[in-house]
Amino acid sequence: MKCIKHPLRSPESDPPLSDAIFDDQWMYVSGQGSVDVSTGTFMLDSIQEETKRTMENIRMILSQEEMGFEHIVKCNVHLADMSEFEAFNAVYRTYFPNIKPARTTVQSVLMQGIKVEIDCVAKK
Repeated sequence: MKCIKHPLRSPESDPPLSDAIFDDQWMYVSGQGSVDVSTGTFMLDSIQEETKRTMENIRMILSQEEMGFEHIVKCNVHLADMSEFEAFNAVYRTYFPNIKPARTTVQSVLMQGIKVEIDCVAKK
Protein backbone atom coordinates (compact mmCIF):
# COMPACT_ATOMS: atom_id res chain seq x y z
CA MET A 1 0.00 0.00 0.00
CA LYS A 2 1.27 3.45 -0.94
CA CYS A 3 0.10 6.88 0.22
CA ILE A 4 -0.24 9.39 -2.62
CA LYS A 5 0.01 13.15 -2.12
CA HIS A 6 -0.98 15.81 -4.64
CA PRO A 7 2.30 16.78 -6.37
CA LEU A 8 1.77 20.49 -5.66
CA ARG A 9 0.89 20.10 -1.98
CA SER A 10 3.14 22.09 0.32
CA PRO A 11 4.00 20.95 3.86
CA GLU A 12 2.05 23.96 5.19
CA SER A 13 -1.16 22.77 3.53
CA ASP A 14 -0.77 19.08 4.42
CA PRO A 15 -4.05 17.74 5.89
CA PRO A 16 -4.18 14.67 8.17
CA LEU A 17 -5.10 12.34 5.30
CA SER A 18 -3.71 10.92 2.07
CA ASP A 19 -4.91 12.45 -1.18
CA ALA A 20 -5.08 8.84 -2.36
CA ILE A 21 -4.09 5.31 -1.48
CA PHE A 22 -2.65 3.06 -4.19
CA ASP A 23 -2.76 -0.67 -3.60
CA ASP A 24 -2.56 -3.59 -6.02
CA GLN A 25 -3.45 -1.53 -9.15
CA TRP A 26 -6.31 0.27 -7.37
CA MET A 27 -6.29 3.95 -6.41
CA TYR A 28 -8.75 5.35 -3.88
CA VAL A 29 -8.81 9.14 -4.21
CA SER A 30 -10.01 11.16 -1.22
CA GLY A 31 -12.60 13.86 -1.74
CA GLN A 32 -11.18 16.65 -3.86
CA GLY A 33 -12.58 20.14 -4.23
CA SER A 34 -11.79 23.52 -5.64
CA VAL A 35 -8.63 24.02 -3.63
CA ASP A 36 -5.26 25.55 -4.40
CA VAL A 37 -3.37 22.65 -2.83
CA SER A 38 -0.09 24.57 -2.59
CA THR A 39 -1.71 26.96 -0.09
CA GLY A 40 -4.71 24.98 1.11
CA THR A 41 -6.94 27.89 0.04
CA PHE A 42 -10.48 27.15 -1.11
CA MET A 43 -11.05 28.74 -4.54
CA LEU A 44 -14.71 29.79 -4.63
CA ASP A 45 -16.09 30.38 -8.13
CA SER A 46 -18.89 29.26 -10.45
CA ILE A 47 -19.87 25.58 -10.41
CA GLN A 48 -18.21 25.22 -13.81
CA GLU A 49 -14.87 26.65 -12.66
CA GLU A 50 -14.95 24.75 -9.36
CA THR A 51 -15.68 21.51 -11.24
CA LYS A 52 -12.73 22.12 -13.58
CA ARG A 53 -10.37 22.84 -10.67
CA THR A 54 -11.62 19.77 -8.80
CA MET A 55 -11.16 17.53 -11.84
CA GLU A 56 -7.67 18.94 -12.47
CA ASN A 57 -6.75 18.18 -8.85
CA ILE A 58 -7.93 14.61 -9.44
CA ARG A 59 -5.90 14.47 -12.68
CA MET A 60 -2.73 15.50 -10.81
CA ILE A 61 -3.26 12.82 -8.16
CA LEU A 62 -3.94 10.08 -10.73
CA SER A 63 -0.82 11.10 -12.66
CA GLN A 64 1.34 10.09 -9.67
CA GLU A 65 0.78 6.47 -10.74
CA GLU A 66 0.64 7.21 -14.49
CA MET A 67 -3.14 6.99 -14.50
CA GLY A 68 -5.81 9.18 -16.06
CA PHE A 69 -9.57 9.63 -16.17
CA GLU A 70 -9.90 6.53 -18.35
CA HIS A 71 -8.86 4.49 -15.28
CA ILE A 72 -11.68 5.79 -13.05
CA VAL A 73 -14.37 3.20 -12.40
CA LYS A 74 -16.48 4.98 -9.73
CA CYS A 75 -17.07 8.56 -8.58
CA ASN A 76 -18.99 9.94 -5.64
CA VAL A 77 -20.03 13.54 -6.28
CA HIS A 78 -21.21 15.94 -3.62
CA LEU A 79 -22.92 19.13 -4.81
CA ALA A 80 -23.80 21.96 -2.46
CA ASP A 81 -26.81 22.84 -4.62
CA MET A 82 -28.61 20.29 -6.80
CA SER A 83 -30.00 23.12 -8.94
CA GLU A 84 -26.45 23.28 -10.40
CA PHE A 85 -26.55 19.61 -11.44
CA GLU A 86 -26.81 20.28 -15.20
CA ALA A 87 -24.06 22.93 -15.16
CA PHE A 88 -21.85 20.51 -13.23
CA ASN A 89 -22.61 17.69 -15.69
CA ALA A 90 -21.73 19.88 -18.68
CA VAL A 91 -18.14 20.18 -17.38
CA TYR A 92 -17.87 16.70 -15.83
CA ARG A 93 -18.81 14.92 -19.09
CA THR A 94 -15.88 16.57 -20.93
CA TYR A 95 -13.47 14.57 -18.75
CA PHE A 96 -15.08 11.26 -19.76
CA PRO A 97 -15.53 11.28 -23.56
CA ASN A 98 -15.67 7.48 -23.81
CA ILE A 99 -16.53 5.11 -20.97
CA LYS A 100 -18.22 6.94 -18.12
CA PRO A 101 -17.54 5.68 -14.59
CA ALA A 102 -20.33 4.56 -12.28
CA ARG A 103 -21.41 7.54 -10.20
CA THR A 104 -23.44 8.61 -7.20
CA THR A 105 -24.41 12.28 -6.88
CA VAL A 106 -25.85 13.76 -3.69
CA GLN A 107 -26.45 17.17 -2.19
CA SER A 108 -24.20 17.87 0.80
CA VAL A 109 -23.03 20.64 3.08
CA LEU A 110 -19.44 21.21 1.90
CA MET A 111 -16.42 22.78 3.57
CA GLN A 112 -15.73 26.49 3.34
CA GLY A 113 -18.54 27.18 0.86
CA ILE A 114 -17.22 25.11 -2.05
CA LYS A 115 -19.81 23.92 -4.55
CA VAL A 116 -18.47 20.46 -5.45
CA GLU A 117 -16.40 17.65 -3.94
CA ILE A 118 -15.53 14.41 -5.75
CA ASP A 119 -13.88 11.20 -4.57
CA CYS A 120 -13.20 8.31 -6.89
CA VAL A 121 -11.78 4.83 -7.37
CA ALA A 122 -9.50 4.02 -10.31
CA LYS A 123 -7.88 0.80 -11.58
CA LYS A 124 -4.60 0.71 -13.46
